[in-house]
Formats: sequence, C-alpha cells, structure tokens
Amino acid sequence: MTRKFARFGGAAMAGALLVLAACSAEKAPQSAGSAANWTEFRDQFLAGYFPLNPNFAVYQGKHEFDGQLPDWSADGLQKQIAFLEKTIADAQAFNGKMSDAEKFERDYLVHVAQGQLFFLKDADFPHKNPAFYVGQLDPNVYISRPYADPATRMKAFISYAEKVPAAAAQIKANLKLPMPATFVKYGSAGFGGFADYYTGDAKAAFADVKDPALQKQFDEVAAKAAAAMKDLAAYVASQPGSADGWALGADKFSKMLLTNEAVDTPLDELERIGQADLKRNQDALKAACATYAAGMTIADCMKKMGSDKPADGPVAEARRQLPMLRAFLVEKDLVSIPGTEQAQVEESPPYNRQNSAYIDIPGPYEKGLPSVYYISPPDPSWDKQTQLDFVPGKKDLLFTSVHEVWPGHFLNFLHSNRAESIFGKLFVGYAFAEGWAHYTEEMMWDAGLGDGDPETHIGQLSNALLRNCRYLSAIGLHTKGMTVADSEKLFKEQCYQDEGNARQQAARGTYDPLYLNYTMGKLMIRKLREDWTKGDKTKWKAFHDEFLSYGGPPIPMVRAAMMKEASPKAVF
Repeated sequence: MTRKFARFGGAAMAGALLVLAACSAEKAPQSAGSAANWTEFRDQFLAGYFPLNPNFAVYQGKHEFDGQLPDWSADGLQKQIAFLEKTIADAQAFNGKMSDAEKFERDYLVHVAQGQLFFLKDADFPHKNPAFYVGQLDPNVYISRPYADPATRMKAFISYAEKVPAAAAQIKANLKLPMPATFVKYGSAGFGGFADYYTGDAKAAFADVKDPALQKQFDEVAAKAAAAMKDLAAYVASQPGSADGWALGADKFSKMLLTNEAVDTPLDELERIGQADLKRNQDALKAACATYAAGMTIADCMKKMGSDKPADGPVAEARRQLPMLRAFLVEKDLVSIPGTEQAQVEESPPYNRQNSAYIDIPGPYEKGLPSVYYISPPDPSWDKQTQLDFVPGKKDLLFTSVHEVWPGHFLNFLHSNRAESIFGKLFVGYAFAEGWAHYTEEMMWDAGLGDGDPETHIGQLSNALLRNCRYLSAIGLHTKGMTVADSEKLFKEQCYQDEGNARQQAARGTYDPLYLNYTMGKLMIRKLREDWTKGDKTKWKAFHDEFLSYGGPPIPMVRAAMMKEASPKAVF
C-alpha cells in the first residue's frame, strides 16, 4: 500500500467529507478542550492537527499546506506529543451530549492519537528509526498527482525542496548512531534515493514548464536538497550497523497492538494463531501442488508457478489484469463499487522500492485525480538470478493486483472517501487497510476467481504465506529474540519466498513492527464475516458494504458495532 498510514506519528492515510474552516499553517495548533459540542471538538482537533502534520494534509488534498514539512526539532516533536496527549485527555473527558455515532467517532479519534503517540514517545521512532521520516518526506504528490497545472506544482515542489536542508539537519540531529544494519540500509537507500529523485525524475517531470527563471530556481533548490539528503544518507551509513537493536520487547509490542489496533490478545496466543494459519495455508499449498506439479517438492512447485512470468513485464501484465478483476466483482456481485474511478499502473520511483508493490490514492479533498498502482523492479545490486526470481509469476501478480486494486486498497478507499464519519476518511488504520486487502485475496479465490485452476490457487497461497511469515517474524523479531537471518530462513523455508523477497521482508520486519497487521487483520475480518453472515455466502456483499462503510477504525471497534457487542474485542 499506500496512501499515508496513521502510523509513525504523522503520515496517516486520509481524506475528509466535511468542508472545514481553512486553517493556516502559521496559526498555532488549537485546543479542542473548550468545545461546546462534539462537532466543534472534532473540527478544532483537525484545525490543530493539520499544521503539525502538513505533509499529511497535502496528501489529502489540502493544498494550502503545499511545500511544507513538519517541525522535527526537539521542540517540534514535543509539540506533537503534547498535542496528542491533550487530545486524548480532552476526548476521554468530553461529557457533552453525544449520539452513538459521535461516541464511536470519539473512540476512533482516541485510538488514532494513542497509536501515533506510541511511535512518537514509547517507541521513540524519531530518534531510532529512519522509517519515521522517509514516508513523510515523500514529494511524489507534487510530481505525479495532477491536482494543478505543472507550473503550480513545480512551485510547490520548490517550496518543499527549500525546506529539505533544514529538515535533513533536524533528522540528522535526531537519529542516534549506531543503528541496526537493516535501518542503515533502509535509511541510506531512502534518503539517498530522494537525492537522486530530486535532480532526476522530479526534474524530468517539469521539463515542459517553459519558464527559465522557474527552471533555474528549481535547479538551485533541488541541488541543495539533494546535497542535504546525500549528507544525511552518508551520516546514517557512517557507522557500521549493529546486528540487533530493533526489538521493541514484549511489553512495548503489546502496547503497540493495543493502542494502534485495540488488540489485547496475549502474545503467545497471537503466535499460536499465526502458526495455525501458516499450517492451514501450507496444507492447501501441498494439495494444490499435488495437482499442478505432481512429484515435485513444494519449493519446486512454487518455482514453477513463479517461472510463468509476463513476457512484457509486470506493469503491462497488471494493466491487463485490472479490467478482468473489476468485471469479476460485478459478475459475482461481491461488493458495491461506488464511483467510476480507475487505477493506473506504473513502475515505482527509485526512492520507494522497499516493497514490491503499493498504491498511491489521492485523498478525498482531491477531485477527479487518478490513483497509481506502483510495481517495483528488482534491486540492481542483486545478482542476475536473484533479480529474475524477484519478478513475480503471473498468478502471484494477479493476487497482488487483487490486494492493491480490485477489491483491495483501491476499493477500500472508494468506500472510505464516502464514509459518514470524517475520521473514517481521515484515518484508515493499518490493520483495517492491509487486513481488508489481504482478506480479499482469499475471498476472491473462494468466490471462484480462476475457476479452480491450481496455478491460480498457488498464486493466492504464495501471497498468503508471505503475510504469514511477516506475522510470525514481527512477533519473533520484536519479542522472541529472532535474528534477521532467522527471519530470512523462515520466509524461504516455511513460506517458500525467493531469496530477494526473503531478504527484503526480513529487513522490513525490523523497522515496520506492525507488518503482522496483514494476517492479523485478515483473520479478524474473516471471523467477523462468519459471525455476521452465519456462514451464508449470499450475505457476503451486504457484509462487505457494511464493513467498508466505517472507513478504517480498529477492527475490534467495527466488530462491536456490527455485532452489537458491549465493548471492542479482538476475535480471530
């Protein structure tokens, strides 16, 4: 994925229904504590939140914040923390007259604030984890999203680039060395990738702007921004990375799940649940391989599926897949498709290739703009065979397209952009978004995608197993003493991933501890579906529409609302 997630304290996924009073980035954050009613409280919160997180606001289409970056100085970080702490206290103490929908929205807001506060304060990501910054620095909105004419967007990029050297200095002052080796590689590649992007793809994107003075200004600020990012990348890589140092520990990991996802399940039980789902998918894979690749090992069966590669590359193949997937949804009547929007498919930019695929979706403040499904090429530093293996097989890619577009993330946001609650648009949580997208892969197979073809089933299971190993790696890496090498081995031997993906995914688990949310979210959604429909497949469409109408709060909150339960609880 993604649009911007509400994790790591400022890069939240977003959008909004209501037209709020415009708030200038120069204004001090407002307090919501004096509000006379919930609507006023909510609007005051947003008026304070946007200036503290201007990059978030821009990605949602609030272009009065164009060119701005958060204040990552010590004072700036403390202001973010204080704002979230006061928001939580004031929301929990709010005792005005409230409807049930407003009470739900209040609890939704509290979880958003608690989740962001965890990464800012408890996990201390601003001082430890370069992933906290990479997503928030992303200038792609100015380059590839045609919300205004090229000259206007070029000016916005120039304003952004002018602020990069100061931001880079703040980041450099914040990040403490030495860092784990995986953080060093991620940070140096991410920051260094920005440097190349500013003077390369970004420059090329505005080549048609016929304004010599503007082009000259662009070149000057882009060069300075690139130099600052190169310096930051060099700083991150200036000390050898440590073999450990990423683990949150069991207490913080549990608090992360509770604050971000309202999940309080004991870690040992969570691990058992993940192991059971891994075995379920492994057993299904064995059965599919017995038909598709009789006599072969499971690993060779997976290689056979992966060797069926698109001759003209994955981008062209994905472009062919999307119309077929949408038609399948319509034919099977599985979920409502609001609107007429379509998603484009492109190769991912160099600074954002740590995942093989993701989608960028405009916030609902934007009007009539395309979403872009990005697919990453192999790392050129890998050997030729590893690069070849990294390119997905057609059926593997098919379920990536399901996950990212139809009916995964893209459809999720078509619904969330139309949610009744403003927070349903502004803050689509990690487990909701990734859980839904991953859930749809198995749901589509169960609904008949591929007509029982075993190669198609293996493609679906390949994606499921990848997420099983993310789930178990997150718990292992952060609470059980698992090493990166152990995680790589798990991805290769238990989930049958190729060398490049195993290497990439094991590293990701160290700096993205919530990547267990794919499987965790899927399992909670699947259980809710079975309980809500009582096993009646004819009610799937009604369930999907109802589930998606909430936008993206913690899934236990949705369960409590849909099942009319007294309080949120995680049920798998």
